[in-house]
Amino acid sequence: MNGAIAVVGIGADGWDGLPENSRRVLRTAEVLIGAPRQLDLLPGGDCPGERVTWPSPLRPAVPGLLAAHAGRAIAVLASGDPSFYGIGRTLADTVGADRLRIHPHPSSVSYAAARLGWPLEAVETVSLVARPLGALSASLHPGRRLLVLGEGPETPARVAALLRETGWGGTRIRVLEQLGGDREQVLDGTAADWPYERTDALHVLALDCARDPDTLRLGAVPGLPDEAYEHDGQLTKRYVRAATLAALAPAPGELLWDIGGGSGSIGIEWMRAHRSCRALAVEKSEERAARITRNADRLGVPALRVVTAAAPQGLAGLPTPDAIFIGGGLTAPGLLDACWDALPAGGRLVANTVTLESEALLADRYRRHGGELVRLAVAAAVPVGGFTGWRQAMPVTQWSVTKGSEER
Repeated sequence: MNGAIAVVGIGADGWDGLPENSRRVLRTAEVLIGAPRQLDLLPGGDCPGERVTWPSPLRPAVPGLLAAHAGRAIAVLASGDPSFYGIGRTLADTVGADRLRIHPHPSSVSYAAARLGWPLEAVETVSLVARPLGALSASLHPGRRLLVLGEGPETPARVAALLRETGWGGTRIRVLEQLGGDREQVLDGTAADWPYERTDALHVLALDCARDPDTLRLGAVPGLPDEAYEHDGQLTKRYVRAATLAALAPAPGELLWDIGGGSGSIGIEWMRAHRSCRALAVEKSEERAARITRNADRLGVPALRVVTAAAPQGLAGLPTPDAIFIGGGLTAPGLLDACWDALPAGGRLVANTVTLESEALLADRYRRHGGELVRLAVAAAVPVGGFTGWRQAMPVTQWSVTKGSEER
């Protein structure tokens, strides 16, 4: 392949663990690019090519570094499988997948599953490399097995602290170090009594998740308990929230605008639906915006973006959404028009209200654009003297619609 870049996976076992095909590529490469640790695994006599270490930060440096060695035989070193949370994705985004010749090595996750006897298809992998620690929280469920890719020697201690603080102190933690190499070993303990402040930088964490008895149970579908959120009353309540997420219908990779974010519950549960779902909350109150950020961190979606601004003014320049939820501010001049105009064909809009004034606006839009107009009513059983009766919550009017290709 003319102008191809070889990407060679290498493990802790170094040169000895490479198949002959990978060795042949490295022997004939004119330029060898990798981290210092990876380059040090190659024998100088067998691999005479010029050695170049990645600068930091890595991603913005990739195009210039490759261009500087254009026309030469380049081999890039990667840890384990380059296409699994590795440099392979960055290179494909930069030069195109058709220019890559990838030579994978068993990933650290494959090694870990083999050592533990865990079926890999039944285990979830979470990467904390260049990601917030709170991203782990969304994957915590009783009895679940997780393999966690750490960022450095302090990661296991930080994970243990997070688990203790969030009510998962009984979780068993095993740190598998230097998998496949001569210095392979396993550190074992629980989050509650984790004794190691630092471990080897090259490791995988294996978690057997165990929820503490008094910790609030959070399910995997929309409609988390209201108690899961810090709020000041501006919260889409549990059963209405579940119906709202069903109408929004999140799908992998999609982006939601949550307008009038309040406590952030709609955007948070949109992102919890799939790890690739994205959301941004537009909230004019700085106090509430900070609260949304805290809720997102605690509930495992720290990547939720908060825009502190009033709508519709704050919507200008935002990335095109796949769906929009309006939970407040419907009577703001121009808001509905701005949201409708921002939606592409096939985009969904869902708006909730409890006031007659906003309900009249939604009824008008329903006549103009169709969709569904429903009223959601929820009643809860409460004590009435020595008996039990129903207490009705304020009914919520909801308009949901998908924008047609003929509408602009």
